[in-house]
Amino acid sequence: MYRYDEFDAAFVSARVDQFRGQVARRVSGELTEEQFRPHRLMNGLYLQLHAYMLRVAIPYGTLNSQQLRKLAEIARKYDRGYGHFTTRQNLQYNWPALKDTPDILAELASVEMHAIQTSGNCIRNVTADHFAGVAADEIADPRPYAEILRQWSSQHPEFSFLPRKFKIAVNGGPHDRAAIQAHDIGLQIVRDASGALGFTVYVGGGLGRTPFVGKKVREFLPERDLLAYCDAILRVYNLEGRRDNKFKARIKILLHETGLEGLRSAVEAEFVASDHTGLELPDAEIARIKAYFAAPPLPAREPVSARVQRRRGKDAKFADFVQSNVAPHKVTGYVVVTASLKPIGGVPGDASADQMDAVADLAEDYSSDELRVSHEQNLILPHVALDDLPAVYDRLASVGLSTPNAGLVSDIIACPGLDYCALATARSIPIAQRISERFGDGVRARNVGPLKIKISGCINACGHHHVGHIGILGLERAGEETYQITLGGSGDETASIGQITGPGFSYEKVVDAVETVVETYMTQRTGPEEAFLQTFRRVGMAPFKEALYDRSAGSDI
Repeated sequence: MYRYDEFDAAFVSARVDQFRGQVARRVSGELTEEQFRPHRLMNGLYLQLHAYMLRVAIPYGTLNSQQLRKLAEIARKYDRGYGHFTTRQNLQYNWPALKDTPDILAELASVEMHAIQTSGNCIRNVTADHFAGVAADEIADPRPYAEILRQWSSQHPEFSFLPRKFKIAVNGGPHDRAAIQAHDIGLQIVRDASGALGFTVYVGGGLGRTPFVGKKVREFLPERDLLAYCDAILRVYNLEGRRDNKFKARIKILLHETGLEGLRSAVEAEFVASDHTGLELPDAEIARIKAYFAAPPLPAREPVSARVQRRRGKDAKFADFVQSNVAPHKVTGYVVVTASLKPIGGVPGDASADQMDAVADLAEDYSSDELRVSHEQNLILPHVALDDLPAVYDRLASVGLSTPNAGLVSDIIACPGLDYCALATARSIPIAQRISERFGDGVRARNVGPLKIKISGCINACGHHHVGHIGILGLERAGEETYQITLGGSGDETASIGQITGPGFSYEKVVDAVETVVETYMTQRTGPEEAFLQTFRRVGMAPFKEALYDRSAGSDI
């Protein structure tokens, strides 16, 4: 993984010192909260419903055991003993004291971490496929390109005060695990007919109050032109994006207003007209960055493990874990393991300091000291020898991280909602907990099969509900929480925005409504091999709406 050079270290250290002075001025009263606001946002510090929240950057979701241990240490020392992993592969502390935040940033800097550009109207933390560098289907590792984009965008003088926040994602395999079409710029690594590496470029994706799937603006962008073309997109957006209305200030609105051909023409014209000096990527620089992400030496292993086979035969929970939480590795004899942060009845994405320490130990002992954070709010051990899988499972189980539900109905994405967020209009966490308790991680969940439920506590859609197979949006109506359900959304390579079923459901009835949707799917599917999204796209909304709004289904109407 990438290591700080002298510039990185000096840059982050200077920022910590600068922020320490700004916090001191706020604590003393020299700065009002309104005056302090732009300073704290530049350093990832939000003012939430009950306390400040600090968002720590984990670029493209990659970290090592030392860094995860530091996150655990900070959780114990400065917070309430846990952290929350987010859909942008970051980590949030929900209870830091303002006076302590400079010390937290200094401790993060000691392990090459920071909170810069995790908030504000700038280019945010670049995200990537959480199986980057290890996926069996990978075309190329997306992390070197995400790192190149990170270095280019950090404190970029032209793009530090954009009309609104700007998000970029890079995916390395044919199956989109990074939700690139839900981003302002989505980059899909491809090869052309000659085998040359490049990118298919999507622009204008985004969720929130006006959700859009990104549109393809370039079928093939040569590798060397990555920065120059992204620069052209951002220059067009920075110049033409709406600044009179923050709700219309995203590039998706610019795309909607100009049309795809209008935006594509503007970007291509800017790309041709601009001076690319310093932006074209030389082969030597690409090779230099790629070297940081070279695969660790993995000794040859057998493709089948008798130890795993024996354990699967006598331990049903272990067998379920292997089925759902273990993915193929590009190297024979190794696997990729998902440590679920979705225990049944737990808070999606939360990890205690003890759990973080335990995963850090596992990474050091069994995964070449590498970890990933997924945008689905789980932790990944990317280099586990197949023969070591039982030992890894047992240690995950000992700290409550072995729930065998990755990709299943209880592997729910949820934002913090009204329990923490000042913008939220309804609770998300209790809904996720109740749904996971309803379906569990056993036979019933496996009979349902792959199903993505995503929950947001307000229209800002931090829980990605628009691209959930089943999406849930919490709203306030006449002083009461109400939950709107959408169906048929997807964040993968077949991206789509979910369709609203109809009137919302009360807090008491929404879980029953979700169960009605799932049971309707089970009766409509052609067989266990037909996943929810396939069934919905085949039969449409009608049977689900009929079941939901029948009086016996428990709707609010």
